[in-house]
Amino acid sequence: MQLIQLTSRAPTRKPPWLKVKAPGGQTYVGVKRMMRDLGLHTVCEEAHCPNIGECWEHRAATFMILGDVCTRNCAYCAVAHGTPAPYDPDEPARLAEAVARLGLKHIVITSVDRDDLPNGGAEAFAGCVTEIRARLPEASVELLIPDFKGSDRALAIVVEAKPDILNHNLETVARLYRIARPGGRYDRALRLLRRAKEMDSSLLTKSGLMVGLGEEWDELVVAMQDLRDEAVDLLTIGQYLRPSDGHLPVARFYSLEEFAQLREVGRRMGYRHVESGPLVRSSYHAWEQVQQASAST
Repeated sequence: MQLIQLTSRAPTRKPPWLKVKAPGGQTYVGVKRMMRDLGLHTVCEEAHCPNIGECWEHRAATFMILGDVCTRNCAYCAVAHGTPAPYDPDEPARLAEAVARLGLKHIVITSVDRDDLPNGGAEAFAGCVTEIRARLPEASVELLIPDFKGSDRALAIVVEAKPDILNHNLETVARLYRIARPGGRYDRALRLLRRAKEMDSSLLTKSGLMVGLGEEWDELVVAMQDLRDEAVDLLTIGQYLRPSDGHLPVARFYSLEEFAQLREVGRRMGYRHVESGPLVRSSYHAWEQVQQASAST
């Protein structure tokens, strides 16, 4: 199969496959009200996810714990950065209450970076798993964690909670890390995923990449292979969309054909499942991803 060669061209306008219906259905309004009542945050809102309407109408949401202010300032991310509020130890119980009210079968939980906390908030992730399992023992739990500055102790706290999927997004290729993710490290992200497997070989691991930041095709394939070399099971690939004029510009929009080819490249590498498309985000159709990954074992 001949690989597509990317060309350098400035995008003009969003292609039609990136246009989505504005949210606002009855279920969407109800979910939003419940989140506010319980004092919870979702990455769907904070990161301006284009799939919020679809997911919330299906009563699916990605919870964002540890507040809504991040201690890092990634150049692609819409989440606010600055000095976060103090850690709230009651948050896992409130989140589990929301999960029970929604009757979810698969729950995705992520967080802002909390470099101000001793273990980066690892205890909060573990607490959420414990509280959810107490209320909905049959539900599966996916954790999308920060890098914890490479702390094995923090990672062990999360792994020992036995989530069904442990996700950490690589986000972009090695060359663009200093520009897009100055607080992160490419090698540190890969090491975290490797150490998670070493701590629990039965754990399903997952990662995600954004495209359109200025990477070359060959660099993207290398990043995909780097993740697979760390035994990552699940991979998501989606189009980067600029949250505002203050964020990194979009270098190019990938075509539907290119996303299909990336999916095939990932499958040939041996991933259990590859979700690749313009609107794909880490938690997009996550409930289907875990089903397909489990079926391939």
